[in-house]
Amino acid sequence: MSKKTLVFLFVSQIVLVILGLFIYHKFVFEKPHILHTGHNSFTSQISRPNLDTKTDYIHPTASIIGKVHIGHKVLISPQASIRGDEGSPLWIGNNSNVQDGVVIHALETEEHGQEIEKDLKEVNGKKYAVYIGNNVSLAHQSQVHGPAVVLDNTFIGMQALVFNATVGQNCVIEPAAKIIGVDIPDHKYVKAGSIITSPEQVKALQNIDANYKFKDLNKAVVHVNTELAETYNKLYGY
Repeated sequence: MSKKTLVFLFVSQIVLVILGLFIYHKFVFEKPHILHTGHNSFTSQISRPNLDTKTDYIHPTASIIGKVHIGHKVLISPQASIRGDEGSPLWIGNNSNVQDGVVIHALETEEHGQEIEKDLKEVNGKKYAVYIGNNVSLAHQSQVHGPAVVLDNTFIGMQALVFNATVGQNCVIEPAAKIIGVDIPDHKYVKAGSIITSPEQVKALQNIDANYKFKDLNKAVVHVNTELAETYNKLYGY
């Protein structure tokens, strides 16, 4: 075998290895964990997440499982976990963002094919384990655990929790606040670190007015994250 042939084979092997690593990195390693469910006592139908591959961006370290709908221009950031494998369906509306380390999960909504009604919430005539509206921001390490609803144009702050609750439109839940077992009306804000678990506490909440320092926060956050979703989608795919 000639020297030229040996060199050609050697170079070919190097090129193939590099090409293989590129393909793995681009199409396997860089893809997020998007998984369908399996059959068990609380999942009678196999479901796979539904998303807009042309405008959404889902970071490779994020995980989305089961019956999950993701709207247009949605950014799913690193280490986010959206699991529709116990309670489902989960819904995330257009232009919303799920930031770093956010968890969206829900209690069982089905057992042996029978609906568990108490663990579902109705929005616009349809039932959801978790419903996140349009233009909603779920800031870093916040949790929305179903049954739960967060309506349009609302900001859920860093490390806040919404569980077995509904948060209305145009609300601000400041960082580390806990909303459990109550319904927050539209245009209210909850102070940082507050724990809201009773109707009396809800009645005492203040309206967002011109003097509230975070009144425009969500609008700004949504603006940044929708552009990031589109930019990263163009650069890296969904």
